[in-house]
Amino acid sequence: QVQLAESGGGLVQAGGSLRLSCAASGRAFSSYIVAWFRQAPGKEREFVAAISAGGGSTYYSHSVKGRFTISRDNAKNTVYLQMNSLKPEDTAVYYCAADLRVLITTTTPSRYTYWGQGTQVTGSS
Repeated sequence: QVQLAESGGGLVQAGGSLRLSCAASGRAFSSYIVAWFRQAPGKEREFVAAISAGGGSTYYSHSVKGRFTISRDNAKNTVYLQMNSLKPEDTAVYYCAADLRVLITTTTPSRYTYWGQGTQVTGSS
């Protein structure tokens, strides 16, 4: 069992940066693949990025590749999402999710078992 809690959201101007954190509690967090998803008003939840259990492999959606970076510190039970060059279309509630039985290329939200409560990111033009 893993509990996840996101933080770091806020309002940022277009072109700015923000770093989200996903803090985990529970055993063996370092064994889990962790992903970030986002959901804008009226839209479906979409995959953003994922990182392997050890942190050596990452995978990004086309819309954020080159602007966002996912990383993790297993000693701190935390996964990060560094967001640079933010655009108004990045506005959404951002969620972290974790599971043992997915791949970093698993982009379907229903495949992930554990979810945080979400944090709002608003990019202003």
